[in-house]
Parts: sequence; structure tokens; C-alpha cells
Amino acid sequence: MTTADIKKNAETKMAKSIEAFKSELQKIRTGRAHPGILDQVQVDYYGSPVPISQVANVSLLDARTLSVQPWEKGMGAKIEKAIRESDLGLNPASQGDLIRVPMPPLSEERRRDLIKVVKNTAEDAKVAVRNLRRDANEQAKKLAKDKQITEDDERRSQDEVQKLTDRVIADIDKLVSAKEAEIMAV
Repeated sequence: MTTADIKKNAETKMAKSIEAFKSELQKIRTGRAHPGILDQVQVDYYGSPVPISQVANVSLLDARTLSVQPWEKGMGAKIEKAIRESDLGLNPASQGDLIRVPMPPLSEERRRDLIKVVKNTAEDAKVAVRNLRRDANEQAKKLAKDKQITEDDERRSQDEVQKLTDRVIADIDKLVSAKEAEIMAV
């Protein structure tokens, strides 16, 4: 293993951390409707829990309303119940085969709570990135100790990994500020 391998490995893992953070951010709802909001809601389908997207078509009716169209006749009530019992605070309404899911407007207090959730999620992502930095630096130290690289190479590797870490943390901060602006927009 070389210092380039260490840096490339750390870069790959940090990119995965950012992707995981982005997917967490998408789950935090704003006042606008987004079909991905219902992704984590599980429906009982013949005795096994499955995501709504596997038993129904989820789409946007307008900016504040989702429509859920079950593929089977008997699933409507189960889907409605699953959405109502989820921790999303949504109240679906059936209209024949179609289930309408209106997004309630967010209160100021709820917006502030959501921003706290975003910041906590961001801090978790930053900790994950810092742990990856630590692991990469330990790998470089081990190579230097085993005399596979020089001390200068080890120091250079640590500097490169630190620059990478700083860049990734700055990206996380940008995502947080964008999400805050999205949440606070009325």
C-alpha cells in the first residue's frame, strides 16, 4: 500500500459519507411535498413489511400534495394506515383508489426543531469523516514505522488527507446551510 492508495481509499469513503448525509437530509421534510418522504414508510404486504414504493405509485399532485396510487385494490387502507402511523406527522385522505397526502405547513417552532435535527445529522457526518481521516493517518504511520515510506512521505500524506478532510467538511457545511435556507423558506 502506498500513500496514494491511502488517500484514494479515504477519498472514496468520505464521498460515501457525503452521499449518506445527503440521503439523510432528503428524509427531513420541508413544507414542500417530495415523493422520497414516504420511502422509509413500511406497509404490511401479505405479512411482510415492504416500502410503499413497492406496492404503490407515489407522485406529486402539486407543491404541497402527494398522491399514492396502490397497485392492488385491497392495499389502500393498509397504505393509509401506515402513513398515518409513521412518525412523519402526515394525515392521508382516501379518494376512491387514490390516496392524497397533504403536507401541513411548518410552524416556526417546528422549523427550528428541524434545523437542530439537520445540524445533529451534519455533526454525525463530520465525526464519520474525521474518523476516516484518523484511520488514514494511522495507516500512513504504520507504513512509516514499517519503513515502507519515509517520514516526509508520511507527513505529506497526512497533509493531503487533512486537505481532503477540510474540503469534505466544507461541503457538508454548504449542504447544511442550503437545507437551513430550504427549511426556513415560507
